[in-house]
Amino acid sequence: MAAPSSPASPLFLREAEIRRGIELLHFGYGRLLAAIDARLATEGLGRAHHRALYFVARQPDLTVSALLGLLGITKQSLGRVINELTTRGLIEARVGRDDRRQRLLRLTATGAAFESELFETLRARLSAAYVEAGPAAVAGFWLVLEGLVPPEERPMLAKLRG
Repeated sequence: MAAPSSPASPLFLREAEIRRGIELLHFGYGRLLAAIDARLATEGLGRAHHRALYFVARQPDLTVSALLGLLGITKQSLGRVINELTTRGLIEARVGRDDRRQRLLRLTATGAAFESELFETLRARLSAAYVEAGPAAVAGFWLVLEGLVPPEERPMLAKLRG
């Protein structure tokens, strides 16, 4: 396990340490996603499209309303993303089994292959960082990130683990 560039201060709640955490989140997340931005751009897609593909891949037959809750974007924005992904043959929307007003989202074979390609790029980057940090650091990182999610929204995380 590699030593961190500088260990956490025992005074980790001071402003300087909080600012460092915010900066690391900002730059780490930005660099992680930058790894797939060029590939998305070749298809004329962006990060919102990727997020939709990712969560539909995680939960086939996800309802539009559930995806709306996961992404936290407006219904209008999600509608544009879904329409574009459907038009490009990456996702399909089916009528709900119990409620015909529901639209159930599922990746097409083309969509699954594209999402898998994007995921593999992200997996490689994140895996390398995990190996460098070690298992204890990864577990701590997960706890911190989960702590940023309000308690009433944490059941959503549990559903994704399944």
